[in-house]
Formats: sequence, structure tokens, C-alpha cells
Amino acid sequence: MENKAFNVSLKKNPRITMKVIPGHFTASSTHTSHYLDLSALKSNAAIAQDVARELAIPYLSSTTVDAIVCIGRTEVIGAYLAQELTQSGINVVNQNAEIYIMTPLVNDVGTLSFQSSMVKQIINKNVILLTTWALSGHTLDRLFNVMSFYGAKIAGISSLFVVNPDSLEQDAHALFTSDDIEGYKLYSPRNCEMCKNGQRLDALISSEGYTKI
Repeated sequence: MENKAFNVSLKKNPRITMKVIPGHFTASSTHTSHYLDLSALKSNAAIAQDVARELAIPYLSSTTVDAIVCIGRTEVIGAYLAQELTQSGINVVNQNAEIYIMTPLVNDVGTLSFQSSMVKQIINKNVILLTTWALSGHTLDRLFNVMSFYGAKIAGISSLFVVNPDSLEQDAHALFTSDDIEGYKLYSPRNCEMCKNGQRLDALISSEGYTKI
């Protein structure tokens, strides 16, 4: 599986690179033709800072941000994103502001919640959702519902990878999309063409990594 891997780099900054492994993978509610290794973007401090700089661009001059909710171990990027958004400069809306970096609790079935002591930081506040990937509109709808429950105002969604952003009802700012990966396919488990063709599953994937089956 790994011997088929290849890299896809961001044209504006080739240091921002994701490792792509073709195969047959299953996530919580989808099957996909490629696994995306985005770990270096989240754990390498220098690269994470470059990532944050790119993700900050849509918000710098136009969007008030009070908190960044980090999902899928994106806290390092989130901290650098807050730093970018609060820098001093002409037309920087949030310069010298306080932006909270928050990570929700996740239970065994994937439901998100927040510690009671932190809820005050998002009630009626402007929040950016920062995710590793958004594989479907359903994923984003789930995130919006959770934030709506807590009374947060969604200032934007930023993701390292988004599948076909034009098909989403919500705007999501992404570094990479499925258009960057030739042959990328995403299916519901019930309609997976790879399963119908008898292609065995290679691994169970999540934003944390993969487990071979």
C-alpha cells in the first residue's frame, strides 16, 4: 500500500505537502480511493506556521474572530492562525485581539461537546472551525449543528482538505481539494464501486491516521 504513495504540494508554497496513498479505505461514513497523510502539516511547527499563514488570508481584512475550534489535532495550526489574525498591520481586523484556541471533547460515537468552563468563550462569539478534512456536506452540517447548540456564530470553516468544495452548501477554505488528486473518489459504503468490484478494504482511516485491515 505505502509503496504506491506520492506527494502533492501546494503550488504557492511547495513546502506544504501532503502524502497520498491510493487504495480502498473506509472512514466513519464513507469509502474513499485515497488516504491523505496530513500529519506533517499539523505537527511540524515550521510547516504548520506556513499552513496558518495561507489559511489566514480569507479572514485578515474582513472577519472578526473570537475563537478557533480545532478538530482533528489541528491545535498547532490553530495557534499559529490566531497569531496571524492578530498581527499588527493595515486592514487587519483582529490586530491585538484575544483569540481563544479550543478543542472539543469527542465521545465514542463522534459527538462533540465542550467543557462547561469553556462554553462562555463561544456563546454569541465569532468562531472559525479548523478541521483536518471535510469529506462531505454531512460532516460540515454536523459541525454547524454542534456550534449552533452552543450559540456560536460561524465566522468560517478552514480545512486542510475538502472534497469538491463547489458541491458544499457551506463555504470552506481549504489548502487542497479532491481536484488536486487524479482519480480521487468518495462513496457512501452502500454505493461504493470499489466494493462492488470486489476490491478489498486496505485500512480504516481517521484524522489521526490509519489502521490496516
